[in-house]
Amino acid sequence: MKIGIVGLPNVGKSTLFNALTGASVETCNYPFCTISPNTGIVDVPDKRIDFLKLFYKAQNTIKTKVEFVDIAGLIKGASLGEGLGNKFLQNIKESDAIVHVVRCFQDRSITHVMGDVNPVRDIETVNTELILADLESMIKKFDRLKRSNKTVACDNIKFVERIINHLNNGNPIRTMPLQDNIEAYFLKSCCLLTEKPVLYVSNVDESSMYDINNQYIKQMQIFAQKDQTYSIQICSKIEEEVSKLTGADRNFFLNEFGLHEPGLNTLITSSYKLLNLITFFTAGEKEVRAWGIKNGSFIIDAANMIHSDFKRGFICAMIMSYDDLFKFKNEIILRNNGLIRTEGKDYLVHDGDIVYFRFNV
Repeated sequence: MKIGIVGLPNVGKSTLFNALTGASVETCNYPFCTISPNTGIVDVPDKRIDFLKLFYKAQNTIKTKVEFVDIAGLIKGASLGEGLGNKFLQNIKESDAIVHVVRCFQDRSITHVMGDVNPVRDIETVNTELILADLESMIKKFDRLKRSNKTVACDNIKFVERIINHLNNGNPIRTMPLQDNIEAYFLKSCCLLTEKPVLYVSNVDESSMYDINNQYIKQMQIFAQKDQTYSIQICSKIEEEVSKLTGADRNFFLNEFGLHEPGLNTLITSSYKLLNLITFFTAGEKEVRAWGIKNGSFIIDAANMIHSDFKRGFICAMIMSYDDLFKFKNEIILRNNGLIRTEGKDYLVHDGDIVYFRFNV
């Protein structure tokens, strides 16, 4: 699953990307320092892995992963190809979700492409370009449908008109109410940029980390709520410094800023949830492994993730909850209390399930 990091130039996207991935992407005080997208794969923090490793005395552990892409900054007119518009829009289209970084700090030494710091205006600048790109795409689709004589095309025309009206009113597609699964499926096939889930990240400076009266952050939270999503705050500069440290030095630095863990952990786990992913585990002496799967998936889908043979020869799955194992710390107690269940292929996977597959090929 791929998450695109987007925003105006010079808002801290590449600094954040470096902190996330440990990369050394160039960061400069001028627009379009990033041209080609940079990619990095990141482990999703999960403390449950530590307990499972100790409990099973596992030789190895594997966490779930998310891919982040540092995308070139967007400017007004990107939908018409201004700046690196075409490249920017294509890179977003290839992403499953968006982390939208917004500058929420004053610093005269760092150029702002629009002259001053204004988070809501900056968000709307990016969103408007994405809406315009989607609008152009849907107008073309509408024209194609009108030229078609097929009954299905006629049925879709009214829905496409609703989509166009929604976009014309300045609304992203993710806020559009849908009447049924048929509309949802059709919308998905359109691959629209503003349908993608988005997480807003307020990039603050060191002095604003704990300022509950920071007006920029309040504006971000209000806007995110209106956009039917949410925002988090992070200091990219601090996170990049933390990412370079290990052990006692890392803990000391975090304590200096009153942090229990890097803010990146919140960003990564929030991004994971943004993709509507949950985690199930396979566990034993050889390996404890976390698997990310779409919420609402069946156990047969989980089996297929591990190996196609697991799906092809699926018999059943033995399932226990991580919370139950952590509470009792004994599989025998779980079994005696009916807390280890046998489930068939129609079972819906829950976050924290520990699964043993039985199959025969």
